Amino acid sequence: MLTVTELRAAVEQRLDETGRAWLDGALTDAATSEPRPDAPGPARWELDFASAGRHVRTPATGRPVTADRPGPDGLGPVDLPDAARVLILHAARADAPTVARLYAHGTGAERRAVLRALPHLGLFAGADAVPLVEDALRTNDTRLVAAAVGPYAARHLSPHSWRQAVLKCLFTGVPLSAVADWERRARGDGELGRMLGDYARERTAAGRPVPGDLDRVLAMTRALPGAPRALTREES
Repeated sequence: MLTVTELRAAVEQRLDETGRAWLDGALTDAATSEPRPDAPGPARWELDFASAGRHVRTPATGRPVTADRPGPDGLGPVDLPDAARVLILHAARADAPTVARLYAHGTGAERRAVLRALPHLGLFAGADAVPLVEDALRTNDTRLVAAAVGPYAARHLSPHSWRQAVLKCLFTGVPLSAVADWERRARGDGELGRMLGDYARERTAAGRPVPGDLDRVLAMTRALPGAPRALTREES
């Protein structure tokens, strides 16, 4: 996972002067904002959060720019508007009620950004944002599901919810690489192994292919907790 500093550098190096100026202004507004519990409308930085897709764009085509390196949740390529929104949330020091509201009223892209920002916010230490992760996992939007299974989910989802998240990824084709810390959580998890075995048998009986990542997770469920991880071919 990229740090906030690394993420900002990755965004800025792909923007023209106008885009960098907009981002700098948006982050300054977010960083200097004060709580406005009685304000009639959204804060300026919230408007910037919503409009990031219009400002973080390629000058030549007018299309959103994409990064060619891993994004804040380990996924790549990641849309730069998503990354800009993560930076804005971090600069604003968004709390649990704020991210819940932005998620509830946001577009798919805005919801992805909220989920990807969770590891960078102060609320990462608590479980207040778990309902947002669980909501994303109930959708069929694979990009939203991939954003939901990042470091926050690895830290805070209950064993049952996390197992269901792994199955959801396998079922929808979200790559295992999107699931943060899956090896630690899957190691020695016999119940997850049972669920994966049942799923594989159902797929086979229906004449459907079994996802390639399933065997990797299943093997980890049979490993002893605390045992060293076997090296992959690339690592050995």
